[in-house]
Amino acid sequence: MTSDLLFDFTVDKTAKTVFITREFDAGLSLVWDAFTKAELLDQWVAPKPWTSKTKYMNFVVGGRRFYAMVSPEGLERWSIQEYTSITPKTNFKMHNAFADKDENPELPGSDWDYHFSEQNGITKVRITIFNESLARMEKMIEMGFKEGFKMTIENLENLLATISHKNN
Repeated sequence: MTSDLLFDFTVDKTAKTVFITREFDAGLSLVWDAFTKAELLDQWVAPKPWTSKTKYMNFVVGGRRFYAMVSPEGLERWSIQEYTSITPKTNFKMHNAFADKDENPELPGSDWDYHFSEQNGITKVRITIFNESLARMEKMIEMGFKEGFKMTIENLENLLATISHKNN
């Protein structure tokens, strides 16, 4: 693993937006798959000791992923992600909202915009998260979003290294 990979996390409260840029020592196709396939997402997207379980995922425009982050005690925190735009291997957008186990969304939500690019075997992912309300964004930050996100990115790095190692 390359230790000098870019990781930038910026919060702009005025714009109700979080900007994240992260580089990965892995090819574009593998990183894209890690963000767009349920079987891979469930291996990294929850900060330990929590786990992720996808009830269903349909990665098409208008499709959804309905999943939960599950605590070691079995507490489930559900979310709905609805895909609004997909340009294979370069960009996808989705609307994200917390939900109950019956798929009733807790609004307001947030709009996520992912951009993927690769240069010299390093894949850069730029994520813009626009929150529909400042209160929601502040709650997300207070709940430890930055710390949790860093933990999930470490999970992703480990997964990418494992998959890359198996493929070599």
